[in-house]
Amino acid sequence: MAQIKIKQVKSRINCPKVQKLTLDALGLKKMNREVVKEDTPSIRGMINTVRHLVEVTNA
Repeated sequence: MAQIKIKQVKSRINCPKVQKLTLDALGLKKMNREVVKEDTPSIRGMINTVRHLVEVTNA
């Protein structure tokens, strides 16, 4: 399965709690951190929730 690289590019300060929990579930705790995840519909849904805070590229 394809993999995607997710990078947090904006701060989580003043974000709703749901978005903070979504970033935690993706493994993004600090700015400019990158994680590599499988490209699944559930991961895409999580990315869609925080799309204004992250940058997605192919791994």
